Amino acid sequence: MLKNKIYIIILLVTVGFSSCGEYQKVLNKGTVEEQYAMASELYEAQKYNKAIQLFEKITPSYRGKPQMERIQFMIAQSHYNTKQYTLAAYYFDKFVKNYPKSSKLEESAYLSAHSYFLDSPVFSLDQKATQEAITALQSFLYKYPESDKVAEANENIKTLTRKLERKSFEIAKQYYHTEDYIAAIAAFDNLLADYLGTSYKEEAMYLKFKAANNLAINSYILKKEERLNNAIKIHERFKRSFPESEYLSETEDLLQNLNNELNSLIALKTEANGL
Repeated sequence: MLKNKIYIIILLVTVGFSSCGEYQKVLNKGTVEEQYAMASELYEAQKYNKAIQLFEKITPSYRGKPQMERIQFMIAQSHYNTKQYTLAAYYFDKFVKNYPKSSKLEESAYLSAHSYFLDSPVFSLDQKATQEAITALQSFLYKYPESDKVAEANENIKTLTRKLERKSFEIAKQYYHTEDYIAAIAAFDNLLADYLGTSYKEEAMYLKFKAANNLAINSYILKKEERLNNAIKIHERFKRSFPESEYLSETEDLLQNLNNELNSLIALKTEANGL
């Protein structure tokens, strides 16, 4: 039994080396036709990285020929299947542009958009790729409103939008925690304006009020009255939007302090004017 196992292992290793040697031979010295045939075989066998090398080598020879459509699609699909999504999107975009009458046009358009989606980074990184993914998916939906991929594309857009929402929210929170209250208020306003139905609305409005409160309380005299009034108005909007909020007990105490500060300031101004 042990001898049989050893024999099988040796056979597999020998076949592997033989296969590798054949690949290198065709890659380096094979005719274009041999390279095309082997690339297609490797693609079908899901050995995409090796297939890519051969496809890229024969591309100049087949440019403008009927086989090029199939080659370009397989190159794009190979990059997609090996999770090289930036390259996959590039090649699928190229395929869509070069073969507008292809039977694989819709599939390529979707796989391009989906490659952008899969290439979107975590929320903490720069979100340029996420914006590009949303644009690509929206373009696909515009061109193919009857596609069976519509529901999936819409769900992907929702996922990407939630990522942008979180990015926007975290930026605003960072301003708040670094005590840059003016920037924090502006950032929370941007979040609430850009994402009307955001799940972060309650916490954003709460933190916006606290930023306005801290800004007002610590302001110098010339700005203080204006900022006190602004913080009070922000609280009114917060309470109106979330009358049952868990944060209200805290914010009501802060509001009382704001009103006390404002009344003291008004009294001081009245006294000064009387003098």
